[in-house]
Amino acid sequence: MDYLEGLLLGRLWSDTDFENRKHFGLFVIYGLLVDAIILYRYIVGKGFLGFGVIGPLHIAVFTLLFLANPFICFRYYRMPWWGKLFILSEKIFESYLIISYTVSLLLPRLSVRVDDLQDFLIGYLNSTLEKYTEKFQASAGSFSTVLGVLAGGVHVVGTVILLALAAIVIPSLIFLAVKIVQFIWDWIVNTLIIKRFFPQRK
Repeated sequence: MDYLEGLLLGRLWSDTDFENRKHFGLFVIYGLLVDAIILYRYIVGKGFLGFGVIGPLHIAVFTLLFLANPFICFRYYRMPWWGKLFILSEKIFESYLIISYTVSLLLPRLSVRVDDLQDFLIGYLNSTLEKYTEKFQASAGSFSTVLGVLAGGVHVVGTVILLALAAIVIPSLIFLAVKIVQFIWDWIVNTLIIKRFFPQRK
């Protein structure tokens, strides 16, 4: 429970040591979760729990929760269990909106239709191998095919690895950016308003 509180509330409002630990694995899991949702929608072609559907109402609700977050969280540890459960549920919903926005941002980047994916990959592989084979043809002679296949294979594998890393890192960076901005806003409100008018917030 302490870990969940630290994860959802953040450093400013949590009295756990969540922020003092390394959470690289957590960011990897988050990136994979977002990727799984994107792949599901891409392959199946259907929605999943509303992820990726962002409209003016969603933006307005998220903005309201974002601005109200300091006043929602600052008395968390002085609330009864049902109040804490309500706040954690609100934070989970806020994370849902962030994931949904990320899906809506990244899914359109998959411009190749799933039915054409196999032909696209085969065409990309062939064109890459041919490009490297032609590049070595003048200098390697009869070994140009072997060198072209090896160099092209390395190029394809490197591209796949970079795309996989980007698929994990980009969703995590978006989430982290939102949390950093949230922390800055919470800190300003806490410093200028809450500490002044609502002492002993925990």
